[in-house]
Amino acid sequence: MVKYFYYSPPGISASPSEDNMRYFNVMILGPTQSPYEGGVFKLELFLPEEYPMAAPKLGRICLDILKDKWSPALQIRTVLLSIQALLSAPNPDDPLSENIAKHWKTNEAEAVETAKEWTRLYASGA
Repeated sequence: MVKYFYYSPPGISASPSEDNMRYFNVMILGPTQSPYEGGVFKLELFLPEEYPMAAPKLGRICLDILKDKWSPALQIRTVLLSIQALLSAPNPDDPLSENIAKHWKTNEAEAVETAKEWTRLYASGA
């Protein structure tokens, strides 16, 4: 597998598609001591024609640098590190799902257990 990064950050890999060099397969390992520890999270990243003036496309991820805080000075590496950091410290004040954010705010311990269980069930890497 060809790595996109000259220096790949720990727990992150990104490989361009052989068919389309603007399309990347990304894998982020769940950070240690987080509810997502042990998880393998697969993402699809696409660089639009306007890149680097426009942010990369990563599906439905609530991350300010992918929305209104994008800068052409940012690198893909920075975006992927930010996603990995979001797994370490979820932000319920900028949620993708209002219900999950409300659960996180009202019963964080239970929400963390749910995240651990979902990681085990859906992102175990098996």
